[in-house]
Amino acid sequence: MIDLYTWSTPNGRKISIALEEMGLPYEVHPVDITKDEQFAPDFLKVSPNNKIPAIRDRESGQTVFESGAILLWLGEKTGRFLPSSGPARAAVFEWLMWQMGGFGPMLGQAHHFLRFNPGKAPYAEERFSAETRRLYGVLDRRLAEAEHVAGDLSIADFAIWPWASRYEWQRIDLAEFPNVRRWYLALAAREGFRKGYDVPGMGHAMPLPG
Repeated sequence: MIDLYTWSTPNGRKISIALEEMGLPYEVHPVDITKDEQFAPDFLKVSPNNKIPAIRDRESGQTVFESGAILLWLGEKTGRFLPSSGPARAAVFEWLMWQMGGFGPMLGQAHHFLRFNPGKAPYAEERFSAETRRLYGVLDRRLAEAEHVAGDLSIADFAIWPWASRYEWQRIDLAEFPNVRRWYLALAAREGFRKGYDVPGMGHAMPLPG
């Protein structure tokens, strides 16, 4: 059993989607970041950086924080969605790190300036909008070559897709990135993605482009 400490953010959804796809039983512990619950002393014991998501593996007693580290831990634990060696494993690492270093942080800045603070910092809006579009272009070119970002479905897809699911916050029209749109809709149709998207259950509908 996995204890999952999470909230309804892209980083949180990475892990609930992974747990559903891997078929691992888990118990959800909502951490309401709108009420600063991530700063509670008990949560600090699990996540020293005061960020969701985090997990506790009851079987081993191991706690893991940071979404990328959790995905790697779960992939190693189950032997699923993470190749054991060779170029296929390297490709998963590459695209996972691409998300952690770019597609997450840059899109997060786009959310901050384009959705929550529009008109306050035109330079920042232009900069992060342009970088967001560049990153979508990188992803689109990759998905023109492969069904999934690392070839086969992997933890890298679990990491990237939840950030793409906020395309409207980023003022992105997926019709301009047809390979991303194809990949996005294919994964959105999977039962694991559908179940993992609304965790903790808040009635959030998965965005689907027309």
